[in-house]
Amino acid sequence: MHLEEKTLESSLIYDGKIIKVYKDKAKLENDSEVTREVIKHPGGVCIVPLTENNEVLMVTQFRYPTGKVLTEIPAGKLEWGENHFECGRRELKEETGCTAENFDYLGCLLPTPAYDTEVIHMYLARGLSQSEQKLDADEFLDVKKVPFRKAVEMVMNGEITDAKTQLALLKTKILLESEQR
Repeated sequence: MHLEEKTLESSLIYDGKIIKVYKDKAKLENDSEVTREVIKHPGGVCIVPLTENNEVLMVTQFRYPTGKVLTEIPAGKLEWGENHFECGRRELKEETGCTAENFDYLGCLLPTPAYDTEVIHMYLARGLSQSEQKLDADEFLDVKKVPFRKAVEMVMNGEITDAKTQLALLKTKILLESEQR
């Protein structure tokens, strides 16, 4: 049981539209008991839509918890049990109006593993075809094209602070550089 914790009991404290909050009792490897608060989240997907002109379709939208408009790549929340690839295709279409011929899976990230179960899957989308945006009724965002090199600069100079966007753009940079070798 080294480096493991065993759940002894788990109580649902809050059952929301997006998250569920639990208060657990866990046993440590030295047999002591601790309280753990856990947010269960269905996860999400983010997509780096790269045009043939080496531009990234970025979205700007207000993020209520930060109180700011952020620049991000298109992304969305999974429904419980939903396939992340299908969610990514749907979110790309909804937010940008685009479909893609090719998707490269860039892996996943755990944004806050100390207290949250959320897993975000990352994709690079190429071979884009433009059609019509299909935003949710409560979704308001603007789409803009940013040269890929500029998007990476924005990550490095702190203009893009969203973690999933930072990681997906930097992984895309490494992937594209490896393809050029």
